[in-house]
Amino acid sequence: MKDLSDYILPTIVVLIVLYGGFKGVDVFNVFIDGAKSGFKTVFNIIPSLIALLLSINMLKASGGLDVLLSLLSPIGDFLGIPRDIIPLTILSPISGSGSLGVYESILKDFGPDSFIGRCASVMMGSTETTFYTLALYYGSIGVKKTRHTVPSALCADFTSFILSPRFVRIFFR
Repeated sequence: MKDLSDYILPTIVVLIVLYGGFKGVDVFNVFIDGAKSGFKTVFNIIPSLIALLLSINMLKASGGLDVLLSLLSPIGDFLGIPRDIIPLTILSPISGSGSLGVYESILKDFGPDSFIGRCASVMMGSTETTFYTLALYYGSIGVKKTRHTVPSALCADFTSFILSPRFVRIFFR
């Protein structure tokens, strides 16, 4: 038996088509124009995404991520960030899939109700894949100079890295 939720999306699509028809809009041609525009956006984004994904894979394959981890561990200790979630702090602004893989590994190793698992969960919920997002959105509209966006976004991510363990300590004692 199907749930009601299985009918929500088809119902919305039908309502949009009916509303467009009621308003006298050629729904099919508008859909085709939107799809063409979407393909143009994809072609504008692809170079930025390829460069980002290539650099992430090169960092992992070269061992640079491990070097970065060993360099950042003392800073993490000073800031109260558990050593086991430092890889998440490194990958979170760069790669959504990479940080999700690290997150899943943390949950498998420590459990979702452990201190480390909770810290990782709060971080995943309060950070953004900054560079991916910038490459996607700014690449789609052709922005070359990001001005204050990168420092502001990284500052927000850094704030999350520092505050996540503190809030977990406060709220989950």
